[in-house]
Amino acid sequence: MDEICGGLPETELGTSWGDRPTWKVPRGPKGKGFVLYRAPHRSAVDPSTGEMYDDLVVITTPTEVEKQALVEDASTPFFTIDHFTGHAAVLVQLSRLGEISRDELAEVITEAWAAKAPKRLVRELFGE
Repeated sequence: MDEICGGLPETELGTSWGDRPTWKVPRGPKGKGFVLYRAPHRSAVDPSTGEMYDDLVVITTPTEVEKQALVEDASTPFFTIDHFTGHAAVLVQLSRLGEISRDELAEVITEAWAAKAPKRLVRELFGE
């Protein structure tokens, strides 16, 4: 995941929400997070164990439509929780990333990057 994020234009691994590692675009103080390593929280509990997830990543989606498509696709490990109602983002456990191909993950992360990147960078990456 970090290799994909770091390979996108003008990204940097910084922090948000205090001390949470967060991939941001563009580099510098105006950077917006598109992938965040989420701290364990009582709002995200494994239904089979009752324990808080300790390996969650939040990935921005361009819109709620893309979010719902990922969450509703049973072939992917993406999900959401009540805390993210109304937020265009999905969650995934790091331990479950092997359930999708690197190309699929790269597509989701690239869309997250494009949702937060300045339009100029998006045009440079994808063309006019």
